[in-house]
Amino acid sequence: MRLSQSTLALGTLFLPGAAAWGSLGHITVAYIASNFVKDSTTTYFQGILQNNTEHYLAGVATWADSIRYTKWGRFSKNFHFIDAKDTPPDYCGVDFERDCKEDGCVVSSIQNYTSQLLDAELFPWRRSQAAKFVIHFVGDIHQPLHVENVAMGGNGIHVKWESSELNLHHVWDSSIAEKMLGGIHRKPYVAGYAWAANLTEQIKTGKYESVSQSWADGISLDNPINTAMGWANESNAVVCTHVFPEGPKAIVGQELAGDYYEKAAPVIEIQVAKAGYRLATWLDLIADKLSEAVVDEL
Repeated sequence: MRLSQSTLALGTLFLPGAAAWGSLGHITVAYIASNFVKDSTTTYFQGILQNNTEHYLAGVATWADSIRYTKWGRFSKNFHFIDAKDTPPDYCGVDFERDCKEDGCVVSSIQNYTSQLLDAELFPWRRSQAAKFVIHFVGDIHQPLHVENVAMGGNGIHVKWESSELNLHHVWDSSIAEKMLGGIHRKPYVAGYAWAANLTEQIKTGKYESVSQSWADGISLDNPINTAMGWANESNAVVCTHVFPEGPKAIVGQELAGDYYEKAAPVIEIQVAKAGYRLATWLDLIADKLSEAVVDEL
């Protein structure tokens, strides 16, 4: 896959600073999804998002982060995560009734905005907004610290990263992925496009070919909560195995750019790959159901 001129131009766009999975992760997830969706799905979402280029998903992948701290978008601040009240590394697990906040969480938000996308009677701008949320939240739920309560998903744990002091959440959002790609030099669209091309190849014919089919197991529009909870618990398991392998206290102040990075990097890669593949499956199901509804009305 070659980088088009429009992709290179996207690398100069302003991106919000506070982005889950970092801008790079979300953009990569979106590009992977655009590589796997059906042609009919591409046509539908290009229409609803009013963008007929190859960047129609990636171009809105960080929108939900860009509005969450605005006066208008403040309502969505809790929609990006679900706080699993578990005790890693002894026990990891997400419980919807226990962990989803009263005003919503990433699991309920995937359900909510999927239902809005499927409501053909909603104004197009409402369905466009719902699409932007779904694209983003499917990415969020695959980031392990978006499904963990300890220290506000690692935001309250300070660690070392090469010459910097960062919080653990930022390391998992951005630092590890950026190091994997040799540094992105503030061009996340270019880096995300290239990373997505590589992961797409790995899913189709490479190291993920044999396992990728199972990534769509259990995905059902009939029960979005169960689907999203499956993703959440899978991501949350990583908290015990790789985020806090020796417990939250043991990681405080530690340098993470060495051995910790070497163990975490493959996990982040596969989580991004899964998120993109599953997002494509989810968008295909939505577009197919809408198409069936139109046929039924004829």
